[in-house]
Amino acid sequence: MSPHIALLRGVNVGGRKVLKDDLLGLAKDLGFDDAKTLLASGNLVLWGKAEADAHLEKRLEDGLEKRMGLRTEFFVRTSAELKAIIDANPYPDEVRSHPNHLLVHFMKAPLPDGDEATLRAAITGPETFKVGTRELYIDYPEDVGHSMLDRDWKKTKKSPLGTARNWNTVLKLAAMVGL
Repeated sequence: MSPHIALLRGVNVGGRKVLKDDLLGLAKDLGFDDAKTLLASGNLVLWGKAEADAHLEKRLEDGLEKRMGLRTEFFVRTSAELKAIIDANPYPDEVRSHPNHLLVHFMKAPLPDGDEATLRAAITGPETFKVGTRELYIDYPEDVGHSMLDRDWKKTKKSPLGTARNWNTVLKLAAMVGL
């Protein structure tokens, strides 16, 4: 079975703790006997006897809620999809100069029509972005933490940006699955 990368949204910030043992226990509950985590920010790589299916995100979300009473979103990609995301990176220079300021925002579905223009209008700083298949590549050249982009985007009440990982983390996940 090909590995799957499962990324949680909004955990280990603001009191929403999900520990490594909880994630590994969740994986076992779902039949993924061999799972690994990366960092303490909700990164789970799944291998095992269980078959991944179109409902894996929902199974993970429901399983976490059952196990911990916490409802949050999972964003799942296959190793082939992660490789395609890496290969499609539209910011090769930024990867060399500031990889921790280049974020990939993983989403459940493609960015809906009209949201790209809304996101562009929400940019008041030096940030730029490119739309991928089910992800956005956003370059925060100055500082991710002080950017107003995410806050201003949320005010538009348009589609959420999903969950973000910086380029260094994306590459570490890729290494975990043998890319």
